[in-house]
Amino acid sequence: MEIPRSHPRAESLRIREALKKGFEEGLVVEQGLMAHGRGEAFDYLLGEKTIPLAADAIKIAAAALLLADKPVISVNGNVAVLTPKEVVDLAEAAGAKIEVNLFYRTPQREKAIEKRLRSAGAREVLGVDPSATAELPGLESLRRKVDQKGILVADVVLVPLEDGDRTETLRRLGKTVITIDLNPLSRTAQTASVTIVDNLVRAMPLLIKEVNRLRGEKPDLLRKTVEQFDNRVNLGKCISYIAERLMHISKSTGKMSDNSNGEQ
Repeated sequence: MEIPRSHPRAESLRIREALKKGFEEGLVVEQGLMAHGRGEAFDYLLGEKTIPLAADAIKIAAAALLLADKPVISVNGNVAVLTPKEVVDLAEAAGAKIEVNLFYRTPQREKAIEKRLRSAGAREVLGVDPSATAELPGLESLRRKVDQKGILVADVVLVPLEDGDRTETLRRLGKTVITIDLNPLSRTAQTASVTIVDNLVRAMPLLIKEVNRLRGEKPDLLRKTVEQFDNRVNLGKCISYIAERLMHISKSTGKMSDNSNGEQ
């Protein structure tokens, strides 16, 4: 489908087309399409832009990745379709490993996602080899299956577009969890160590840029920055931001309605 550049929803339509194609190629499942729709609804509420509170969280996430001894970027179908090159670039910048981890797991999906990541430049993709047989204790879904060289031993895990069960499990195991989630009310957002309330396609390039900017900073300064961050406070401010924006839109719409009603 050819999308006119002048279309006011051009970027959103391009993302939808990419996910549709990813579904047809076996990378994305139907549930992933529905999850994207839910996220897009929250993007409307944010004004479809990276708000300052998200930018703050991106700085903390970058610092946490640089401080990590064994950082891992977890990839599902939607992430592989929308930001494969960014995943590879971020892994290189932060010295992180890349691991495929799926709720709806099949060998075919794993291989399709691995192929997409390798096409984007990934030299190593964990979680797809038959030898990756480790499991996260206390987790019943297929997301429990992890690579013993990756998520199992990671101290910091970036889990964009995540489900709450695994986030809770990773936190319970003492890992720092960074997520990118448009919904500040989700269990994932509420449970993670650092939640970036933003669209994946906007947040990933900014996160790469911030990692590169902070790479020369002293570890003590980065550690102090991370320790001063309160994810729950930041999430509360994100929710307030949405509420205030909706109130502003409501008042503006009400004034337009009043003016319209007065015209004959």
